[in-house]
Amino acid sequence: MRRHLNTLYVTTENAWLRKDGENAVVSVNREEQGRVPIHLLGGIVCFGAVGATPQLIGHCARKGVSLSFLSRNGRFLARVTGPVTGNVQLRRAQYRGADDDDTGTGLARDFVLGKLLNQRTVVRRTLRDHRSKMDDEARDRLDAIQRRLSNAARRAANESAKNALRGIEGESARLYYSVFDELIRRPDPKFKFESRSRRPPLNPVNALLSFLYSLLMHDCRSALETVGLDPAVGFLHEDRPGRPSLALDLMEELRPVLADRVCLTLINRQQIAPGDFSTAVSGAVTLSDNARKTVLVTYQDRKSRELTHEFLGEKTTLGLVPFVQARLLARRIRGELDGYPPFVWR
Repeated sequence: MRRHLNTLYVTTENAWLRKDGENAVVSVNREEQGRVPIHLLGGIVCFGAVGATPQLIGHCARKGVSLSFLSRNGRFLARVTGPVTGNVQLRRAQYRGADDDDTGTGLARDFVLGKLLNQRTVVRRTLRDHRSKMDDEARDRLDAIQRRLSNAARRAANESAKNALRGIEGESARLYYSVFDELIRRPDPKFKFESRSRRPPLNPVNALLSFLYSLLMHDCRSALETVGLDPAVGFLHEDRPGRPSLALDLMEELRPVLADRVCLTLINRQQIAPGDFSTAVSGAVTLSDNARKTVLVTYQDRKSRELTHEFLGEKTTLGLVPFVQARLLARRIRGELDGYPPFVWR
């Protein structure tokens, strides 16, 4: 089992990364702010105007530590990695599978099924933890959505057409987000959530979700590249230039567990306040620098939590789940497994 490695997030504007021996050193205005042994890192993610020396970039590439650059708000800009790893035969099998209707539809079905079951669990946990604090109308709505997500999962499990699967996934996403506001035990009406908005996010909850999804995307892409898969060639999401379709596929089952729950925790525990967001003239809502740091700490804490993987029967951490699932996906593509077992959170 892969060892759980940390991700170094650098959020300070004009920070500079350099290599000192076997350490990554972060400096601001030539003053050292911290250092981390590189062998303890799985990746480095830089937000905004952050630079790095060629020596550090080269060392990270040789050691398999990915170096990603994102905008201040989490939009992916660029990624530096070392030589392509993995068996070329695995990628050839991946490309053949993506062109094969049966293989592609089967994997798309598994991704959708995992997402629906995990969305249902998020709703169930809210009912379990807060049922006594809800009014009858809210309880009835959540009970109804829970049943409809279960029905959608049954439909997806028996569906053999990829476009129909995408339709089920889209319909279920609308159902899930229609009650997301009920999952927020908010102390402030500014955290009201009406619908999912992206590019740009138009309210604080959407800004928080978008930022967390960008973090999860980094982890899924790293996991796929680690096992030798091409993150650009997916099965559920169609190929588009510049789109990491397979990373988006893998993200689907993990969004509710690793992103949505962190979003709800931050708001419900009042770790994030309405004052932590700003609104641009365009209407785009963004997180403040301090709020981003709070989100990153909570996300890392979530990733360190242990659980037993249902399919493998082994203990792991949530942060390793993308790597476990990427490995299981590679086994399915090679023909070592009859199907891909999505990660199902209980």
